[in-house]
Amino acid sequence: MIVDLNVGGVLIPGLLALVFVVLFATIVIIRLLSVVGIYRLFAYRPLVELATFVLLYGLLVQHLPSIGR
Repeated sequence: MIVDLNVGGVLIPGLLALVFVVLFATIVIIRLLSVVGIYRLFAYRPLVELATFVLLYGLLVQHLPSIGR
């Protein structure tokens, strides 16, 4: 289980915090793909954005240390 974050007495689920990190990383990767010119090769761009988000989120969740084992 990923640890919750305590921000000013408010508990934020750890997975929600990861969503924000992955969202920022996805935006950066999509912009890099756009600048390089690779992004225009894809026919359906929203699907590429969704796949990038899901892959990054899955990799991050898989490789973060778990607590409670």
